[in-house]
Amino acid sequence: MTGFVVVLGWAVALYLLAFSRIVAGIKVLVLTAPPVGGVMWLLGTVFGEPFAAVAVGAVFVVVLIALNGLLAHPRLPTWTKMTVFGTVPVAALAWLLVVTADDTLKDPGEDPCSLRYGGVGVSKAFPPQAYCLHEGGGTDNLASGAQFVFWVCFVSSVVLLAVGLWEVARDPKVLVRQFRTTSAR
Repeated sequence: MTGFVVVLGWAVALYLLAFSRIVAGIKVLVLTAPPVGGVMWLLGTVFGEPFAAVAVGAVFVVVLIALNGLLAHPRLPTWTKMTVFGTVPVAALAWLLVVTADDTLKDPGEDPCSLRYGGVGVSKAFPPQAYCLHEGGGTDNLASGAQFVFWVCFVSSVVLLAVGLWEVARDPKVLVRQFRTTSAR
C-alpha cells in the first residue's frame, strides 16, 4: 500500500509540474510543504521538540524563497534548476541511512556493531556519522558510501539554493512574479 501511495504522489507531482496554468510558486509550495509539514509534526508532537519544529519551519521559508528565486533565474538551464528537486530527497535518504546505520534500536547483540565489529554503535545527526566504537577507542565506519552521497547532494543543493537566494536578493520582484499568473490579453 505504501508503494502505491508513493507512486500516486509522484504521478501527482509530475502532473502538477507539467500543468502549465498553475504558477511556479504554487507548484513549489504544494510539492515541498507536505514532507516539511510531516517532519515538523514528528518533531513537535512525537518527539516533543517544538523549538526544533519551529526551526525547521523557519528554514523551510528560506528554502522556499530560494527555490522560487532559483526557478526564476533567467540564465540557468532548466536541468540545473530541476537538479535541486532530486538532490534534496537523495540527501535526506542518505542522511537517514547514515544515522540509522548503527541500528541501536534492535535487540542487544543484533546490531551491526555487535555482530560484525564487536563494538558499540554510535551515530550523530549532523554531520551525519555512524560508527562502531571499540573498547580500546578504535572506530569502524558503518556508512561511508551513504555519507559521501549525502555530502555531494547536500553541497550541490546548498550551492543551487544560494544562487536562488542571490537572485531574490538582487531582484525581490522575482519572488512576486513566481506567484503571479500571466494572462493573455
